[in-house]
Amino acid sequence: MTGKTPLLKLNNGVEMPALGLGVYQSPPEETATAVETALRDGYRLIDTAAAYRNEEQVGEGIKRSGVSRDEIFVTTKLWLSDYGYISALRAFETSLDKLGLEYLDLYLLHQPAPLEPEPWFAAYKAAEKLLADGRVRAIGVSNHTAGILNTLMEQTDIVPAVNQVELHPYFVQRELREVHEELGIVTQAWSPIGGITRYWAHAANGGRSALEEPAVLELAEKYGKTAAQVVLRWHLERGVCAIPKSVKAHRIAENFDVFDFTLTPDEVAAIDALDTGLRSGPDPEVIKLDTFGTR
Repeated sequence: MTGKTPLLKLNNGVEMPALGLGVYQSPPEETATAVETALRDGYRLIDTAAAYRNEEQVGEGIKRSGVSRDEIFVTTKLWLSDYGYISALRAFETSLDKLGLEYLDLYLLHQPAPLEPEPWFAAYKAAEKLLADGRVRAIGVSNHTAGILNTLMEQTDIVPAVNQVELHPYFVQRELREVHEELGIVTQAWSPIGGITRYWAHAANGGRSALEEPAVLELAEKYGKTAAQVVLRWHLERGVCAIPKSVKAHRIAENFDVFDFTLTPDEVAAIDALDTGLRSGPDPEVIKLDTFGTR
């Protein structure tokens, strides 16, 4: 593998790696080894969540890797069932204890709750308190649309440093990324390679794979890379932070080997052109705890 992860500067000056390992749906019994492998391969960003039920294993993988804590950027997320001011603070302590860490680098609200706003606002205010107290280095949100972001910011004080959203070649989120740029918010992509279009039963782009698109395959052949590596490089060219997930050692290594080539503006545009404008994951505008489930 070649090179180190470039860093993205957040709106409070904290630097975050532009490529990391996600552990969504990673079985707990495989998560610690995946995290350890990723860190030994050079990854320095690990993304988990309370709802993933593998925070303890992430902490174990960090410990086993031997990599110094101050070199690792660790993110976890607060689930809707813990929204509210006091409950959010308690849930944070639970996550920190499971991870075996003294602080977090990034703490995100996992989903918006526009139909039940008061606990949502209170949870973000709790995150602001954690930031002020030095318990976290940055705070942000996940799955927030531009309109939902505006609603949240009208009720709170600190502009989110990061918004982690569905983003892949079939759903490029151009307008949201423009809003993020105006506000100084870093865009972070979950399902960056587009796995959601293949594994989620209700996916709008169900059955399609960006990794089989001619535009991607032609670039893979040109650069001697895999289709997944081309798509991850596309994110990096856009200044988007990507967090591909895998528990397979060879895939973890492959996903990190994207720093020895670049895409031209025309090649980036060719992948942009795959956009369908269709979201494959849940619609953030209608999320409620009683319909979305608990962790």
